[in-house]
Amino acid sequence: MHTQHATPSKEQIALLPEFDRLGPSRIALVTTAAQAHEAHAELSAATVWGFDTESKPTFFKDQVSDGPHIVQLATLDQAWVFQLHDPACRAVVAHLLALPGFTKAGFGLGDDRKRIQSKLGVEVVGMLELNTVFRQRGYRKDMGVKGAVAVLFNQRFIKSKKATTSNWALPSLSQAQLVYAANDAYAAVRVFHALGLA
Repeated sequence: MHTQHATPSKEQIALLPEFDRLGPSRIALVTTAAQAHEAHAELSAATVWGFDTESKPTFFKDQVSDGPHIVQLATLDQAWVFQLHDPACRAVVAHLLALPGFTKAGFGLGDDRKRIQSKLGVEVVGMLELNTVFRQRGYRKDMGVKGAVAVLFNQRFIKSKKATTSNWALPSLSQAQLVYAANDAYAAVRVFHALGLA
């Protein structure tokens, strides 16, 4: 029988020091096939990637998202934010996600799996839902990135509400969007390693 652990409350998390996020110098925006191939080469040096996607929000019932509009992959040193406008760039992302032998770790990935399948035509291979790992370790409810960072690092992961609901389908993303998106994937890879899963 596993011991049950409580997930920290919003109030408890609010008191913690800030999580050390990746700054713009360690975030690469990938929009072309050439940049995607370069990212592919760098990502191949690590066997575990933090993984997340962002889609333009839908605001009314029955509105169907044509997301994801971006896919984020991160190692412990850097993050890549792939925009999916360019078909050649999209093809490299599809290849990366379907690549066996690499773990793609993230939070709340159920929706991402379906969207990627419909948009990129591939099944994500090696996808690891980190919430499941926490559940196996006795945490009752979904941790999410904020809870996981609080439990493992005793730090507060900041998510900007404005960035969350921003338009991810724009041809050019703001620096705030890039930092937000990249750090979702970066926090996931940090959590993976802190859980001793590697």
